[in-house]
Amino acid sequence: MHKLIFISLFIATIVLSCEKLLIESDCEDTPVNNFELMWEIIDRNYSFFEYKNINWDSIYDSYRPRISNELSDSELFQVLSGMLFELRDGHVNLYSGFGNSRNVEWYSLFSPNFNSELLEQYYLIDDYETWGPFYTKVFDSIGYVYIGSFSERINNADIDAVIERLYDTRGIIFDVRNNSGGFGSSGEIITGRFADKRRLVSYTLYKSGPGHNDFTAPQPNFVGPLGDKQYTGKVVVLTNRRVYSATNDFVLYMSSLPHVTIMGDTTGGGGGTPYDYELYNGWRFRIPRTMTLAYNGFNVENGIPPDINVRLSANDLRDGIDTIIEAALEHISGTNTSKN
Repeated sequence: MHKLIFISLFIATIVLSCEKLLIESDCEDTPVNNFELMWEIIDRNYSFFEYKNINWDSIYDSYRPRISNELSDSELFQVLSGMLFELRDGHVNLYSGFGNSRNVEWYSLFSPNFNSELLEQYYLIDDYETWGPFYTKVFDSIGYVYIGSFSERINNADIDAVIERLYDTRGIIFDVRNNSGGFGSSGEIITGRFADKRRLVSYTLYKSGPGHNDFTAPQPNFVGPLGDKQYTGKVVVLTNRRVYSATNDFVLYMSSLPHVTIMGDTTGGGGGTPYDYELYNGWRFRIPRTMTLAYNGFNVENGIPPDINVRLSANDLRDGIDTIIEAALEHISGTNTSKN
């Protein structure tokens, strides 16, 4: 997840010698050395120990007895994956030649509040328009936009075409449910088409030393108007728990605009930029080394609560109704212009 302002304070990939790691044996590729290397890199660089109240020394004491140089690759992978899982972070992964590990509890333990078949069959149907990754439609003079991924760079011409198409509507519903991120620039590019003026949207803190609380001062990030036109009428952004990483940033930026309401469920979070590291055996893993705060100082790592909480009703789903889209349509059609 890229940020609006990227400040390189020191080299991203840290080469740690055996002497620095205090490993008594040499730096050969052994399960013990790989475990020690991973634990030490995380100890020096992970962003959220204090925020998540994680005792990393205690986790070392728990996992170190499970490591010996007799472990197979598969057994080592299971132990290292288990240790990474303790970080409770969707941006933490382990990549080997035979498998990858990933924590998905940031969304898997929650109601989905989204159904793609419902959207396609009862709302988009067959008379929608597309510009790049954007699906658009107009419901009774209210614009609707869905984008399910930021995995491809947003083309300025595509988002400008969306704004032009929906510019004269009574309001716009911008649906990013199940969008788990991608290019960090997406948030700025899209938000700029809704920005009334240049606004502070977030702060980024970068790890500046090996201590768990060693961070730079918060670096402000701003978004201002972009494109030929900016839509400043009523906007409702629809969210669920699978909104993560770069899309979490987008929701954060949009929430700073006074004419935008966030509706649906709390997002999945993912407020740190992940960096890649390599073990002695060639396996790679990644962990966040930054922290994102909202413009009001709120830490967004565990998600952004909506202004209006709406859940997808099982009865509505059975009847071909998206409860959250209907609530957004009602919100825009009503006289209440507040976020709450």
